[in-house]
Amino acid sequence: MRLYSLSVLYKGDPKVHLLKAAYDVSTFNFFQRSSVQEFMTFTSQLIAERSALGSRASVKEQEYLCHVYVRNDGLAGVVIADNEYPQRVCFTLLDKNPRDADPMTRVQAELDETKIILHNTMESLLERGEKLDDLVSKSEVLGAQSKAFYKTARKQNSCCEIM
Repeated sequence: MRLYSLSVLYKGDPKVHLLKAAYDVSTFNFFQRSSVQEFMTFTSQLIAERSALGSRASVKEQEYLCHVYVRNDGLAGVVIADNEYPQRVCFTLLDKNPRDADPMTRVQAELDETKIILHNTMESLLERGEKLDDLVSKSEVLGAQSKAFYKTARKQNSCCEIM
């Protein structure tokens, strides 16, 4: 299951304008990546241009499935995925925030947040441990200085007698 492209387009009167797009072309050969990305951009624009306002459609193009949703205000979303990616998830993704669209994505995001919190907690514990080590070494130095002060004071006071 792979999601290759997510595009947001505006369907105006004369033509379709690409507003924003995200691509995952990491599975393709380095030299093919730019042409694959151009293909996805062109396909997204073509599908959005040929879709009616307020419609949803899925189109098979080569080994990809292209899912399009065009709102009544002309804003369109196009998802290009492989054949295994669930159509329901694609259309839910086009309707909502990706975090709300797929339960696995939501769980993964929560795990990432938990990992960050745990990492910060571990860093603060290590810092506290370093501070405790500093306090222990300072208390050892202070203890040694107080012993030296006590010995010096006894020597100084030994010559005097109390009457």
